[in-house]
Amino acid sequence: MSTKAEASRPEPRFDWFIPIDGDGAHIGTFRAERPPSFDYLRKVVETAEKLGYHSLLIPTRFSNGLFEESAPLAETWTTVTALAAVTSRIRFLVAVRPGFISTGLFAQMAATLDQISGGRIDLNVVPGGIEGDLERLGEQIDHDRRYDRAEEFIAALRALWAKPEPVLFDGTTIRLRGAIVSPGPLGGGPRFYVGGASPRALEFAAHGADVYLAWIQPLPETEQLLARVRAEFNSAGRPAVFGLRTHLIVRPSEREAWDAAEELVSQADDRVIAQRRAVFEGTPMVGQQAQLRQQLSERAPRLWNGISKVRVNLGTAIVGDPEQVANELLAHWRLGIDEFILSGFPHEEECRRIASEVLPRLSEAIDKERGA
Repeated sequence: MSTKAEASRPEPRFDWFIPIDGDGAHIGTFRAERPPSFDYLRKVVETAEKLGYHSLLIPTRFSNGLFEESAPLAETWTTVTALAAVTSRIRFLVAVRPGFISTGLFAQMAATLDQISGGRIDLNVVPGGIEGDLERLGEQIDHDRRYDRAEEFIAALRALWAKPEPVLFDGTTIRLRGAIVSPGPLGGGPRFYVGGASPRALEFAAHGADVYLAWIQPLPETEQLLARVRAEFNSAGRPAVFGLRTHLIVRPSEREAWDAAEELVSQADDRVIAQRRAVFEGTPMVGQQAQLRQQLSERAPRLWNGISKVRVNLGTAIVGDPEQVANELLAHWRLGIDEFILSGFPHEEECRRIASEVLPRLSEAIDKERGA
């Protein structure tokens, strides 16, 4: 029997991922089996749009984070602009790092892209980063200061998009002296997605985010994290909305799924493994540290963090047959997750597999619990 709270929740949203680092049946190789050419990324995006996914997350990188660091990498903003022009329905969740483009100029860029896409743009604001990542481009600012800037970044964008008039904004890191954006975004404009697990990250999310985005963890850890997030949002007088980011490895049987997981990293290059290890050691990112510590246990028999061996940021996948994977996602929905950002390797084929074998099961189970 559904509860009143479950019945009132929105329809769940299922999103996919744009592999700007490259793609293939094996990851962590020196070069990708499928380089991130526009033609290939367009295939992934058009497949997701055709299959009814709600949105696509496109990450932000300063170097390749899945293969050797000098391997080809598709730049985020240029790529999403081109992809928005060749699609008509699917949304784009674009990861951005405040501070690398003037906030006033970025507000114009984002508003223009929103206009081009017909109002299909949302923003994933990423203040932090792996140790040394931001420094590649000359960035010298500490962890908490990055969050101060990100808070002002969101506030300034909202002010610039409110109406086509000069904006004065006096922050500690962002200052505007009559900047104008005309036209602004369509409708209510992009929604802001924010992640992070440190106390400062949760405070930032509570004050600026429309959606809090968590990485997959064992259920008890996710439940504890969401409780902390709800407390911060309640203190800020704002409702908390949750999304979940995870990889999926799905095969007809559980044994086949675990075999596929092992095969995925079976050709990893020692140089790539060494690069990732050097990046992760000493990272201040709370979420990244949780990914690295995560081990298979009785509490999380479906989770596998073997991807973290070769991938920066999220390195954990749900592994199993379609029913097992759907049940794991359902358990997270019960905790309050209403949006699922999914991925699998290779992204074109796994986009189809998940849409046909997992999402119908998950949607049906959620409908039953909502009493639909």
